Amino acid sequence: MPMDNKERKLNRFSNFLLVLAIVFFIFGSGYRLGEYSIRSKQKATASTLPPASFYQNTPRSEGQADLSLFWRVWDTLKVKYVDQSKLKAEDMIYGAIKGMVASVKDPYTYFLTPEENKQSKADLGGLYEGIGAQLGMKDERIIVVSPLKDSPAEKEGLKTNDIIISIDGESTEGWALTQAVNKIRGERGTKVKLGILRAGADPFEVEITREQIKVNSVELSYKQLAGCKKDCAKVALIRVSQFGDDTAEEWDKAVSNVRKEWNAGRVKGLVVDMRGNPGGYLEGAVYLASDFLSPGDLVIRQEYADRTGKDYKVEKQPRLLGIPLVVMINEGSASASEIFAGAVRDHNKATLVGQKSFGKGSVQEAIDLEKGTGLHITIAKWILPGGDWINSKGIKPSVEVENKVENGNTVTDETDTQLQKSIEKLVK
Repeated sequence: MPMDNKERKLNRFSNFLLVLAIVFFIFGSGYRLGEYSIRSKQKATASTLPPASFYQNTPRSEGQADLSLFWRVWDTLKVKYVDQSKLKAEDMIYGAIKGMVASVKDPYTYFLTPEENKQSKADLGGLYEGIGAQLGMKDERIIVVSPLKDSPAEKEGLKTNDIIISIDGESTEGWALTQAVNKIRGERGTKVKLGILRAGADPFEVEITREQIKVNSVELSYKQLAGCKKDCAKVALIRVSQFGDDTAEEWDKAVSNVRKEWNAGRVKGLVVDMRGNPGGYLEGAVYLASDFLSPGDLVIRQEYADRTGKDYKVEKQPRLLGIPLVVMINEGSASASEIFAGAVRDHNKATLVGQKSFGKGSVQEAIDLEKGTGLHITIAKWILPGGDWINSKGIKPSVEVENKVENGNTVTDETDTQLQKSIEKLVK
Protein backbone atom coordinates (compact mmCIF):
# COMPACT_ATOMS: atom_id res chain seq x y z
CA MET A 1 0.00 0.00 0.00
CA PRO A 2 1.57 3.23 -1.12
CA MET A 3 2.54 5.80 1.60
CA ASP A 4 1.00 9.21 1.62
CA ASN A 5 3.06 12.38 1.89
CA LYS A 6 2.71 12.52 5.66
CA GLU A 7 4.01 8.99 6.07
CA ARG A 8 6.91 9.61 3.70
CA LYS A 9 7.95 12.71 5.62
CA LEU A 10 7.79 10.83 8.93
CA ASN A 11 9.86 7.99 7.48
CA ARG A 12 12.52 10.39 6.18
CA PHE A 13 12.71 12.07 9.64
CA SER A 14 13.08 8.64 11.30
CA ASN A 15 15.92 7.73 8.92
CA PHE A 16 17.60 11.08 9.71
CA LEU A 17 17.43 10.38 13.44
CA LEU A 18 18.85 6.90 12.84
CA VAL A 19 21.78 8.26 10.83
CA LEU A 20 22.39 10.97 13.44
CA ALA A 21 22.35 8.37 16.20
CA ILE A 22 24.84 6.25 14.28
CA VAL A 23 27.13 9.27 13.82
CA PHE A 24 26.99 10.11 17.52
CA PHE A 25 27.62 6.47 18.37
CA ILE A 26 30.66 6.29 16.09
CA PHE A 27 32.06 9.61 17.44
CA GLY A 28 31.38 8.61 21.01
CA SER A 29 32.92 5.20 20.51
CA GLY A 30 36.01 6.75 18.95
CA TYR A 31 36.37 9.20 21.84
CA ARG A 32 35.89 6.43 24.38
CA LEU A 33 38.33 4.20 22.56
CA GLY A 34 40.88 7.00 22.50
CA GLU A 35 40.31 7.79 26.18
CA TYR A 36 40.56 4.11 27.00
CA SER A 37 43.77 3.85 24.96
CA ILE A 38 45.36 6.78 26.86
CA ARG A 39 44.24 5.42 30.20
CA SER A 40 45.44 1.96 29.22
CA LYS A 41 48.91 3.31 28.40
CA GLN A 42 49.05 5.17 31.71
CA LYS A 43 47.84 2.09 33.49
CA ALA A 44 50.40 -0.06 31.67
CA THR A 45 53.22 2.28 32.73
CA ALA A 46 51.98 2.41 36.30
CA SER A 47 51.45 -1.33 36.40
CA THR A 48 55.16 -1.96 35.76
CA LEU A 49 55.86 -0.34 39.13
CA PRO A 50 54.78 -2.18 42.27
CA PRO A 51 52.20 -0.32 44.38
CA ALA A 52 53.40 1.81 47.29
CA SER A 53 52.23 -0.87 49.69
CA PHE A 54 54.77 -3.27 48.16
CA TYR A 55 57.67 -1.10 49.25
CA GLN A 56 56.19 -0.47 52.65
CA ASN A 57 55.95 -4.21 53.19
CA THR A 58 59.41 -5.08 51.84
CA PRO A 59 60.83 -7.73 54.20
CA ARG A 60 63.95 -6.70 56.11
CA SER A 61 66.00 -8.11 58.93
CA GLU A 62 65.30 -6.91 62.44
CA GLY A 63 67.38 -3.87 63.36
CA GLN A 64 68.11 -2.86 59.76
CA ALA A 65 66.97 0.36 58.10
CA ASP A 66 63.82 0.46 55.98
CA LEU A 67 65.07 0.33 52.37
CA SER A 68 61.62 0.48 50.76
CA LEU A 69 62.07 4.11 49.63
CA PHE A 70 65.45 3.28 48.09
CA TRP A 71 64.00 0.47 45.99
CA ARG A 72 60.96 2.51 45.00
CA VAL A 73 63.19 5.29 43.64
CA TRP A 74 65.40 2.69 41.94
CA ASP A 75 62.42 1.11 40.14
CA THR A 76 60.93 4.51 39.25
CA LEU A 77 64.18 5.54 37.56
CA LYS A 78 64.31 2.25 35.68
CA VAL A 79 60.78 2.74 34.35
CA LYS A 80 60.41 6.48 33.84
CA TYR A 81 63.83 8.09 33.30
CA VAL A 82 64.02 9.47 29.76
CA ASP A 83 67.58 8.33 28.88
CA GLN A 84 67.73 4.68 29.83
CA SER A 85 71.30 4.35 28.48
CA LYS A 86 72.52 6.31 31.50
CA LEU A 87 71.01 3.90 34.00
CA LYS A 88 73.80 1.44 34.68
CA ALA A 89 73.11 -0.75 37.68
CA GLU A 90 76.70 -0.86 38.92
CA ASP A 91 77.13 2.92 38.68
CA MET A 92 73.82 3.42 40.48
CA ILE A 93 74.91 1.12 43.29
CA TYR A 94 78.31 2.81 43.64
CA GLY A 95 76.65 6.23 43.62
CA ALA A 96 74.21 5.17 46.32
CA ILE A 97 77.02 3.82 48.49
CA LYS A 98 79.08 6.98 48.02
CA GLY A 99 76.10 9.05 49.14
CA MET A 100 75.51 6.82 52.16
CA VAL A 101 79.14 7.07 53.28
CA ALA A 102 79.25 10.82 52.61
CA SER A 103 76.23 11.31 54.89
CA VAL A 104 78.49 10.97 57.96
CA LYS A 105 80.14 14.25 56.84
CA ASP A 106 83.68 13.03 57.47
CA PRO A 107 86.02 13.93 54.57
CA TYR A 108 88.31 11.04 55.49
CA THR A 109 85.59 8.39 55.35
CA TYR A 110 84.73 7.55 51.76
CA PHE A 111 83.89 4.75 49.33
CA LEU A 112 86.11 4.04 46.32
CA THR A 113 85.12 2.51 43.01
CA PRO A 114 87.44 -0.20 41.62
CA GLU A 115 89.38 2.36 39.55
CA GLU A 116 89.66 4.79 42.47
CA ASN A 117 90.76 2.03 44.82
CA LYS A 118 93.39 0.90 42.34
CA GLN A 119 94.73 4.45 42.00
CA SER A 120 94.81 4.90 45.77
CA LYS A 121 96.97 1.80 46.14
CA ALA A 122 99.23 2.94 43.31
CA ASP A 123 99.69 6.32 44.99
CA LEU A 124 100.79 4.68 48.26
CA GLY A 125 103.13 2.51 46.24
CA GLY A 126 104.68 5.62 44.69
CA LEU A 127 103.45 4.75 41.20
CA TYR A 128 102.08 6.95 38.44
CA GLU A 129 102.07 6.92 34.65
CA GLY A 130 103.89 9.65 32.77
CA ILE A 131 107.35 10.65 31.53
CA GLY A 132 109.22 10.79 34.84
CA ALA A 133 110.25 14.43 35.15
CA GLN A 134 109.93 16.81 38.05
CA LEU A 135 108.44 20.06 36.74
CA GLY A 136 108.49 23.56 38.17
CA MET A 137 107.92 27.23 37.39
CA LYS A 138 110.51 29.90 36.65
CA ASP A 139 109.71 33.38 35.37
CA GLU A 140 106.12 32.22 34.73
CA ARG A 141 107.28 29.41 32.45
CA ILE A 142 107.09 25.62 32.83
CA ILE A 143 110.56 24.16 33.36
CA VAL A 144 112.11 20.75 33.90
CA VAL A 145 113.54 20.76 37.43
CA SER A 146 115.02 17.32 37.03
CA PRO A 147 114.36 14.20 34.93
CA LEU A 148 114.18 11.07 37.08
CA LYS A 149 116.93 8.51 36.68
CA ASP A 150 116.25 5.93 33.91
CA SER A 151 112.92 7.60 33.15
CA PRO A 152 111.50 8.13 29.64
CA ALA A 153 112.27 11.85 30.06
CA GLU A 154 115.94 11.15 30.76
CA LYS A 155 116.21 8.60 27.96
CA GLU A 156 114.80 11.11 25.45
CA GLY A 157 117.35 13.73 26.54
CA LEU A 158 115.39 16.19 28.67
CA LYS A 159 117.68 18.28 30.89
CA THR A 160 117.38 20.43 33.98
CA ASN A 161 116.16 23.97 33.16
CA ASP A 162 114.66 22.96 29.80
CA ILE A 163 111.64 25.18 29.19
CA ILE A 164 108.49 23.40 28.00
CA ILE A 165 106.92 25.82 25.53
CA SER A 166 104.23 23.49 24.17
CA ILE A 167 102.50 20.19 24.91
CA ASP A 168 101.02 18.27 21.99
CA GLY A 169 101.20 21.42 19.88
CA GLU A 170 99.43 23.61 22.45
CA SER A 171 101.36 26.59 23.83
CA THR A 172 101.97 26.52 27.59
CA GLU A 173 102.08 30.31 27.86
CA GLY A 174 100.05 31.38 30.89
CA TRP A 175 99.60 27.82 32.15
CA ALA A 176 99.61 26.84 35.81
CA LEU A 177 101.99 24.08 36.86
CA THR A 178 99.18 21.65 37.66
CA GLN A 179 97.74 22.14 34.18
CA ALA A 180 101.03 21.10 32.59
CA VAL A 181 101.46 18.10 34.91
CA ASN A 182 97.96 16.82 34.18
CA LYS A 183 98.49 17.26 30.43
CA ILE A 184 101.81 15.37 30.43
CA ARG A 185 100.67 12.50 32.61
CA GLY A 186 98.71 9.77 30.90
CA GLU A 187 98.29 6.09 30.28
CA ARG A 188 101.47 4.13 29.74
CA GLY A 189 102.21 3.29 26.13
CA THR A 190 100.71 6.56 24.89
CA LYS A 191 102.87 9.40 23.60
CA VAL A 192 103.19 13.09 24.37
CA LYS A 193 105.01 15.67 22.24
CA LEU A 194 106.84 18.47 24.05
CA GLY A 195 108.17 21.67 22.57
CA ILE A 196 111.48 22.50 24.27
CA LEU A 197 113.44 25.72 24.57
CA ARG A 198 117.01 25.14 25.77
CA ALA A 199 119.69 27.72 26.42
CA GLY A 200 122.03 27.99 23.44
CA ALA A 201 119.83 25.96 21.09
CA ASP A 202 116.95 26.51 18.72
CA PRO A 203 113.49 25.36 19.89
CA PHE A 204 112.83 21.70 19.12
CA GLU A 205 110.25 19.00 19.74
CA VAL A 206 110.67 15.66 21.47
CA GLU A 207 108.13 12.83 21.53
CA ILE A 208 108.13 10.71 24.68
CA THR A 209 106.29 7.45 25.33
CA ARG A 210 104.73 7.36 28.77
CA GLU A 211 105.60 4.56 31.18
CA GLN A 212 104.74 3.57 34.72
CA ILE A 213 106.99 5.61 36.98
CA LYS A 214 108.16 4.59 40.44
CA VAL A 215 108.89 7.55 42.70
CA ASN A 216 110.77 7.02 45.95
CA SER A 217 109.08 8.46 49.03
CA VAL A 218 112.45 8.99 50.77
CA GLU A 219 115.32 11.00 49.26
CA LEU A 220 118.70 11.67 50.89
CA SER A 221 121.07 14.51 50.04
CA TYR A 222 123.68 16.64 51.79
CA LYS A 223 123.41 20.42 52.01
CA GLN A 224 125.44 23.47 53.03
CA LEU A 225 124.43 27.03 53.81
CA ALA A 226 123.82 29.05 50.67
CA GLY A 227 126.72 31.33 49.80
CA CYS A 228 129.31 29.38 51.79
CA LYS A 229 132.54 29.16 49.76
CA LYS A 230 135.09 27.27 51.85
CA ASP A 231 135.26 24.77 54.73
CA CYS A 232 131.49 24.70 54.98
CA ALA A 233 129.84 22.33 57.42
CA LYS A 234 127.23 20.12 55.81
CA VAL A 235 124.06 18.53 57.08
CA ALA A 236 122.10 15.52 55.91
CA LEU A 237 118.67 16.19 54.41
CA ILE A 238 116.06 13.44 54.20
CA ARG A 239 112.89 14.36 52.34
CA VAL A 240 109.89 12.13 53.09
CA SER A 241 107.08 12.77 50.61
CA GLN A 242 104.58 10.25 52.05
CA PHE A 243 104.30 7.16 54.23
CA GLY A 244 103.67 4.48 51.63
CA ASP A 245 104.40 0.83 50.94
CA ASP A 246 108.17 1.21 50.52
CA THR A 247 108.86 4.11 52.89
CA ALA A 248 110.38 2.01 55.71
CA GLU A 249 112.74 0.20 53.32
CA GLU A 250 113.84 3.43 51.66
CA TRP A 251 114.25 5.07 55.08
CA ASP A 252 116.54 2.24 56.23
CA LYS A 253 118.91 2.88 53.32
CA ALA A 254 119.03 6.61 54.03
CA VAL A 255 119.57 6.07 57.76
CA SER A 256 122.50 3.71 57.14
CA ASN A 257 124.21 6.36 55.03
CA VAL A 258 123.55 9.15 57.54
CA ARG A 259 124.85 7.06 60.44
CA LYS A 260 128.06 6.43 58.55
CA GLU A 261 128.57 10.15 57.87
CA TRP A 262 127.60 11.13 61.44
CA ASN A 263 129.92 8.61 63.06
CA ALA A 264 132.76 9.79 60.82
CA GLY A 265 132.15 13.41 61.88
CA ARG A 266 131.33 14.55 58.35
CA VAL A 267 127.89 15.99 59.13
CA LYS A 268 126.69 18.40 61.80
CA GLY A 269 123.17 17.09 62.01
CA LEU A 270 120.05 16.01 60.15
CA VAL A 271 117.10 17.85 58.61
CA VAL A 272 113.97 15.76 57.98
CA ASP A 273 111.69 17.48 55.47
CA MET A 274 108.02 16.62 56.05
CA ARG A 275 106.66 19.60 54.09
CA GLY A 276 103.81 18.73 51.78
CA ASN A 277 103.69 15.18 53.15
CA PRO A 278 99.97 14.21 53.25
CA GLY A 279 100.56 11.17 55.45
CA GLY A 280 99.90 7.51 54.78
CA TYR A 281 100.43 4.50 57.01
CA LEU A 282 100.46 5.25 60.74
CA GLU A 283 102.91 2.39 61.34
CA GLY A 284 105.36 4.14 59.01
CA ALA A 285 105.36 7.27 61.15
CA VAL A 286 105.96 5.17 64.27
CA TYR A 287 108.82 3.35 62.55
CA LEU A 288 110.59 6.55 61.49
CA ALA A 289 110.11 8.36 64.80
CA SER A 290 111.46 5.35 66.69
CA ASP A 291 114.95 6.01 65.27
CA PHE A 292 115.18 9.20 67.36
CA LEU A 293 113.50 8.06 70.62
CA SER A 294 114.41 5.70 73.44
CA PRO A 295 112.99 2.17 73.66
CA GLY A 296 109.62 2.22 75.39
CA ASP A 297 108.90 5.88 74.58
CA LEU A 298 105.33 6.61 73.53
CA VAL A 299 105.06 7.69 69.89
CA ILE A 300 101.29 7.99 69.61
CA ARG A 301 98.11 6.88 71.38
CA GLN A 302 95.15 5.74 69.33
CA GLU A 303 91.69 6.17 70.93
CA TYR A 304 88.49 4.48 69.71
CA ALA A 305 84.85 5.49 70.06
CA ASP A 306 84.38 3.31 73.16
CA ARG A 307 87.26 5.12 74.90
CA THR A 308 89.55 2.10 74.65
CA GLY A 309 92.93 2.77 73.12
CA LYS A 310 96.20 1.45 71.82
CA ASP A 311 99.64 2.84 72.59
CA TYR A 312 102.34 2.77 69.92
CA LYS A 313 105.73 2.74 71.59
CA VAL A 314 109.33 2.43 70.41
CA GLU A 315 110.02 -1.27 70.02
CA LYS A 316 113.42 -1.21 68.29
CA GLN A 317 116.88 0.12 68.90
CA PRO A 318 117.08 3.73 67.70
CA ARG A 319 119.77 4.30 65.09
CA LEU A 320 119.91 8.11 65.18
CA LEU A 321 119.35 8.81 68.86
CA GLY A 322 121.35 11.87 69.84
CA ILE A 323 121.90 13.35 66.38
CA PRO A 324 120.96 17.07 66.23
CA LEU A 325 117.62 17.09 64.44
CA VAL A 326 115.44 19.69 62.72
CA VAL A 327 112.06 18.77 61.23
CA MET A 328 110.50 21.02 58.59
CA ILE A 329 106.70 21.20 58.35
CA ASN A 330 104.14 23.39 56.60
CA GLU A 331 100.42 23.59 55.92
CA GLY A 332 100.73 20.55 53.62
CA SER A 333 102.09 18.32 56.40
CA ALA A 334 99.25 16.11 57.59
CA SER A 335 98.38 12.93 59.46
CA ALA A 336 101.38 10.57 59.68
CA SER A 337 103.85 13.40 59.04
CA GLU A 338 102.29 15.29 61.97
CA ILE A 339 102.61 12.18 64.14
CA PHE A 340 106.33 12.03 63.38
CA ALA A 341 106.91 15.75 63.95
CA GLY A 342 104.79 15.86 67.11
CA ALA A 343 106.42 12.80 68.66
CA VAL A 344 110.03 13.99 68.26
CA ARG A 345 109.00 17.46 69.44
CA ASP A 346 107.18 16.21 72.55
CA HIS A 347 110.21 14.11 73.54
CA ASN A 348 112.51 17.14 73.02
CA LYS A 349 114.48 15.44 70.26
CA ALA A 350 113.94 18.00 67.50
CA THR A 351 113.34 21.63 66.61
CA LEU A 352 110.40 22.26 64.28
CA VAL A 353 110.91 24.86 61.54
CA GLY A 354 108.44 26.19 58.98
CA GLN A 355 104.70 26.84 59.21
CA LYS A 356 101.77 25.40 61.13
CA SER A 357 100.79 21.94 59.89
CA PHE A 358 97.44 20.88 58.44
CA GLY A 359 95.82 19.38 61.54
CA LYS A 360 94.50 15.87 60.82
CA GLY A 361 94.20 13.88 64.03
CA SER A 362 92.18 10.87 62.95
CA VAL A 363 93.05 7.33 61.88
CA GLN A 364 91.49 5.56 58.91
CA GLU A 365 91.31 1.88 58.09
CA ALA A 366 91.47 0.94 54.39
CA ILE A 367 89.16 -2.00 53.70
CA ASP A 368 89.11 -3.90 50.42
CA LEU A 369 85.59 -4.88 49.38
CA GLU A 370 83.99 -6.92 46.60
CA LYS A 371 84.78 -6.34 42.92
CA GLY A 372 87.87 -4.28 43.69
CA THR A 373 86.02 -1.55 45.57
CA GLY A 374 87.28 -0.11 48.82
CA LEU A 375 86.24 1.79 51.92
CA HIS A 376 88.36 4.21 53.91
CA ILE A 377 86.72 4.65 57.30
CA THR A 378 87.70 6.72 60.33
CA ILE A 379 88.11 4.34 63.27
CA ALA A 380 89.94 6.41 65.88
CA LYS A 381 91.64 9.64 66.79
CA TRP A 382 95.28 9.89 67.76
CA ILE A 383 96.85 11.77 70.64
CA LEU A 384 100.47 13.01 70.77
CA PRO A 385 102.75 11.95 73.65
CA GLY A 386 102.23 15.34 75.30
CA GLY A 387 98.44 14.86 75.29
CA ASP A 388 97.55 17.08 72.32
CA TRP A 389 94.82 16.19 69.84
CA ILE A 390 95.82 18.42 66.96
CA ASN A 391 92.75 17.83 64.77
CA SER A 392 91.82 21.07 62.93
CA LYS A 393 94.51 22.88 64.96
CA GLY A 394 97.78 21.61 63.52
CA ILE A 395 101.26 21.78 65.05
CA LYS A 396 102.92 25.16 65.38
CA PRO A 397 106.70 25.08 64.83
CA SER A 398 108.95 26.78 67.38
CA VAL A 399 110.75 28.56 64.54
CA GLU A 400 108.18 30.01 62.14
CA VAL A 401 109.52 30.78 58.66
CA GLU A 402 107.54 31.40 55.49
CA ASN A 403 108.92 30.80 52.02
CA LYS A 404 108.22 33.80 49.80
CA VAL A 405 108.94 33.25 46.14
CA GLU A 406 108.10 35.88 43.54
CA ASN A 407 106.22 35.23 40.29
CA GLY A 408 105.29 31.69 41.29
CA ASN A 409 108.83 30.43 40.70
CA THR A 410 109.78 26.99 41.98
CA VAL A 411 111.73 27.11 45.23
CA THR A 412 115.44 26.27 44.96
CA ASP A 413 117.86 25.47 47.79
CA GLU A 414 119.10 29.06 47.66
CA THR A 415 115.60 30.59 47.85
CA ASP A 416 114.24 28.04 50.34
CA THR A 417 114.37 30.15 53.50
CA GLN A 418 112.92 27.33 55.60
CA LEU A 419 115.71 24.99 54.54
CA GLN A 420 118.37 27.66 55.04
CA LYS A 421 117.07 28.41 58.54
CA SER A 422 117.08 24.69 59.36
CA ILE A 423 120.70 24.29 58.22
CA GLU A 424 121.63 27.40 60.17
CA LYS A 425 120.14 25.94 63.36
CA LEU A 426 122.44 22.92 63.01
CA VAL A 427 125.75 24.43 61.94
CA LYS A 428 125.85 27.55 64.13
